[in-house]
Amino acid sequence: MQVLEKLLDRIIQRVNINLRELGFDVAPYVRELIQRKQMFKFYAFYGITPHHPLNFQFTHSNLAGSYFLGSCRVTNSLLYKSDIRGDELKKKGTLFQFQDFEIPITRDEQIEIEDSFLIKTLVHNYSHDPETPEKFFIKDTISMHYANIHGSPSYGCFLGPFSTVDLTTMRDCVIGAFSYIQAGEISHIKIDPGTVWVRSPDKFNFLYRYEKNQLNKYIDFTPGNRPKGLLFDFVEDHKKEFERIFALVNIETPRSVPGSASLDRYAVIKPHTNISENVLVAQRAYLKNAWLGKGANAQENCYIINSRLEGYNVTAHGGKIIEADLGKKVFVGFNSFLRGSPDARLTIGKESIIMPHTIIDISDPLTIPPAHIIWGLVTNKKDLETNSMPISEFSKIETKFSLGNMIFEGSGASFISAFRHRIDHILEANGAFFNGAENKGHAQKNQSISFNTIQPYPMGELKGLYPSIIIQP
Repeated sequence: MQVLEKLLDRIIQRVNINLRELGFDVAPYVRELIQRKQMFKFYAFYGITPHHPLNFQFTHSNLAGSYFLGSCRVTNSLLYKSDIRGDELKKKGTLFQFQDFEIPITRDEQIEIEDSFLIKTLVHNYSHDPETPEKFFIKDTISMHYANIHGSPSYGCFLGPFSTVDLTTMRDCVIGAFSYIQAGEISHIKIDPGTVWVRSPDKFNFLYRYEKNQLNKYIDFTPGNRPKGLLFDFVEDHKKEFERIFALVNIETPRSVPGSASLDRYAVIKPHTNISENVLVAQRAYLKNAWLGKGANAQENCYIINSRLEGYNVTAHGGKIIEADLGKKVFVGFNSFLRGSPDARLTIGKESIIMPHTIIDISDPLTIPPAHIIWGLVTNKKDLETNSMPISEFSKIETKFSLGNMIFEGSGASFISAFRHRIDHILEANGAFFNGAENKGHAQKNQSISFNTIQPYPMGELKGLYPSIIIQP
């Protein structure tokens, strides 16, 4: 326990040194956030498959309740119920395309977490930093509940709860709660809570900011307090459902899962759920009375409740869909919250794009026509008028455009094209297009995964820390 405390102090100091120019002190946000007994209460576990290089190294770290897949090194760090997925890392002998550059990969890429504290954080995808193509580093970084670090190396940063940094290298930055950043590279900046920023230099720049009083209803995070708000309460209300699957060694797989689909051992599946061909359900996903059509996926920390997804739907990490009907190929972005009710269903037409960190929370029935793009906060039809557009109209934007709290600059056509290209890539990577012989993805490859557990020292000065472990083929 003493060593655990010293390690936390070390991490706080290192992050504060990096953030000194911003005048930001992480200590009040994290020091008493997680009870120490929780840090040694849960086992860590890792997956083994024949499709991913096996290379784990854990040194002087706590890994409570965390999951690892692929190639990962953790040094001098605290991880609490985080998911570290290295199943899409770059491989030796391939070429990494960045702008006009083709960069040869000389060794298998590895996720390297050092001097960091990650709380219920998802780390996924490969590094998009061309300067370190074989290393996805997270160093001197603290990340809060249900944040996503997606293909985004991080040095000296703080991420608030439900924030996402996507395909972006960040150095010495503070990312506010429920903010989504996809900007290529950022440094020495503080992002306000509820900011949605998508930028591609010389092509487009999308910016939306939630009004503070509206955002606080859903997520509010202040020094010395746990996160609060409807989003946090929703997840907390369902956490007991996961206790059984982590407590039991063997759990039967529902008979309705087709041979081309993959249902993770650590997902919660409640009654009246249909899983079709080529469906991927990731760990910590929650399905209840859910219909997932062919090729749909539910990624980590997703909740799909009393809802129907027609097929080839992408529900990105942390997406929540309650009492809704989604047409084919609807994309629901990171940490979005879509909530209807039994008497007020939400209907979203096919091929629509729900931007990351969108909140649709309605008390009357609402229908979004096909092929629309939606962002921000929508609680009724009036909100929809200022927070959505037909994709065909958005594609016509060529200079600067604003609507409600959204500002866009650049080419709307390039923006939509980039989204559609990424949606197709996600579906392909997840095995949605598998035809029985070709186009295998995670839905097929993850069927052969096996899980192994590791545990920390149970007492003494090292209580809560895991012994140095190297796991290789």
